[in-house]
Amino acid sequence: MRALGVVAGDRTALLCLTGLLVSGFGTSAMWLTAGIWVKSATGSDSLAALTVGAMWAPVLAGPALGAVADRVPRRLLLVTVNLVMAGLMASLLLVGPGHRIGALFAVLVVYGASGVLLDAAEAALVAHALDARLLGDFNGLRTTANEGMKLLAPLAGAGLFTRYGAGAVVALDAVTCALAALLFARLRVREPARGREAARPGGTAAGIRLLRGSPVLRPLVYAGALTMLLAGLNGAAVYAVVDEALGRPPAYAGVLYAFQGAGSVAVGLLAGPLLRRMPERTFAAAGTAVFAVAVGARALGGDLVALAASTAIGAGLPCVLIAAMTAVQRETPDAVLGRTAAAANSLMAAPNAMALAGGAGLVAVVDVRVLLPAAALVGLVTAAWLRSVRREKHEAGPVGA
Repeated sequence: MRALGVVAGDRTALLCLTGLLVSGFGTSAMWLTAGIWVKSATGSDSLAALTVGAMWAPVLAGPALGAVADRVPRRLLLVTVNLVMAGLMASLLLVGPGHRIGALFAVLVVYGASGVLLDAAEAALVAHALDARLLGDFNGLRTTANEGMKLLAPLAGAGLFTRYGAGAVVALDAVTCALAALLFARLRVREPARGREAARPGGTAAGIRLLRGSPVLRPLVYAGALTMLLAGLNGAAVYAVVDEALGRPPAYAGVLYAFQGAGSVAVGLLAGPLLRRMPERTFAAAGTAVFAVAVGARALGGDLVALAASTAIGAGLPCVLIAAMTAVQRETPDAVLGRTAAAANSLMAAPNAMALAGGAGLVAVVDVRVLLPAAALVGLVTAAWLRSVRREKHEAGPVGA
């Protein structure tokens, strides 16, 4: 809990974290409820599944969207985007029943784009406003907040939908966006003047070029991308694990996800103190190794093993993401930080989405008792590679050291 106390003592960090917590609650509630809404209205499983795809698709445009966070004052962007989303969500309540599903998909795509914008702006603003020694704590607590909301908000959203209908969830999301805008409006941050670099030809790709050319950031982002690819395969296999390895009904997957979320909440609280004691690359490699071993253990069967493995997956997976973003915030010049943060997020998130889609077909032809150990082996090799990559003389040690 020391990390929470450290961040709570910084007004900017506390307001940012609270704003993310509030908006994340509405987003997580809407994420699940959108699929339920479409399934209830159309009866189509495919259309219901596309709601997640609609929100994920804008991640591929991360570098271009991140350029906006380098052109526009970031505090203003956080406030404006949340207010726009509050208005868009509220507008769904005014659409007639015949057009509501089409309007929902359009709003979900904008929602996904707004998430990319907000992540880039928040990462850049926090890096400028916070002491570098707080970045690991903040990013860890951000993970705790996000995972906590994933545990609580879908239940609230499903309950509201069941009792009051989709309109209640839409209204909840609109209110949380508006509240987040108010919280971000209270930030007192003196931002540097925006330069002209983002407007130059090729400026949008500046973040990708920086990641590719940095001996500090490149291994972390590459390892994050590969780990998230394996996480997608693991996620695609979860129902096969529940059925074939555990002999449980599909609903038992919810129990596994709850334990996984608990592991992520715990590691988020510990990330800051750990990053002050070890280099980011060591922290990321250790987390990836824990994740890999746990993925392989899922193939063994047995409830206790499955629950322990899910907790370890939740604890290990976020480490490389926290380490990579902390390094991005520390190593990147402010003028290109929005693009670099968005590019890093896109490079690490896109493989997860692709693996979730492709993994569904792979699970149909490969036994999970073969697939998961193979994924575990790749994860362990990734962790070993990350730990052994030659340490550059200018690479940072423990954060705040």
